[in-house]
Amino acid sequence: MIEPQAVLAPLSRAALVLVVTVHDGDEAASRTRDLCGDLSGLVRSVGFRDLDAQLSCVVGFGAAAWSRIFDSPAPRRLHKLPAIRGEKHEAPSTPGDVVFHIRAGRPDLCFELATQILTRLSGAATPVDETQGFRFFDFRDLLGFVDGTENPTGDASAKAALIGAEDPDFAGGSYLVVQKYLHDLDAWNRLPVEAQNRVIGRDKLSNVEMPDEVTPSSAHRMLTTIKDADGNEIKIMRDNMPFGSPAAGEFGTYFIGYAASPTVIEQMLRNMFIGDPTGNYDRILDFSRAVTGSLFFVPSLTLLDTLGDS
Repeated sequence: MIEPQAVLAPLSRAALVLVVTVHDGDEAASRTRDLCGDLSGLVRSVGFRDLDAQLSCVVGFGAAAWSRIFDSPAPRRLHKLPAIRGEKHEAPSTPGDVVFHIRAGRPDLCFELATQILTRLSGAATPVDETQGFRFFDFRDLLGFVDGTENPTGDASAKAALIGAEDPDFAGGSYLVVQKYLHDLDAWNRLPVEAQNRVIGRDKLSNVEMPDEVTPSSAHRMLTTIKDADGNEIKIMRDNMPFGSPAAGEFGTYFIGYAASPTVIEQMLRNMFIGDPTGNYDRILDFSRAVTGSLFFVPSLTLLDTLGDS
């Protein structure tokens, strides 16, 4: 029985995303593998302090690191996230060998687990990004719109996020794309609410989708709706988190997207930044700037234990 990692864990009140690069050499690779084998136990030890807080941690690996850490073939769809350059906006591709997506009902548990992970990797890896996220009011982002409405539920969530028989060696795994977006809230808040609704494609107060016939083709909802050849929508699992520092004037959304194939998220990004058709880009990008972007493969727990023993 293949057991996935906590990819499908429910939306949490707190999260911490930690991205590291692993040093060259056998010692650094060995210590990273050792952590893989011990991570489940580490999560249990920290999470035992408050079981109701449901501490979880998903770990994923970038394409550049896989062959340096593991002596096994890489997943066939694992690659470096390509940078996407539109006429006006760019989605960068930034370094990242290993990602830890930590979730809990309490921020102190996320903080403690991240501390323990970095202690274990001290001298073997360098943190390149740490973002602590929080739930904002009724699951809204800092732009004021509800985030994650379109996440599938039940069996559909597993179909959207987990690899199946199409890649049996990596079944139960997932692909994870993370991006950090910084918002210009002053400019956004100068927009009338009706104009904000047209940028997103939803009513800000009710969270109800605007009818397609009155929704601009450049609306975020329209450009991030991906369909297959038969016209069926291809879903992903989002666990975006607001983050920021009022004193520093930093306000943002950390995009966290899980999918059975990275191609659907990459198509969303092309639609957003290049446009569909070209030039019809996502107008949310006039107010939200992408500053990081990385793609990772998330092995199943079953495979992760095996990799940790290699």
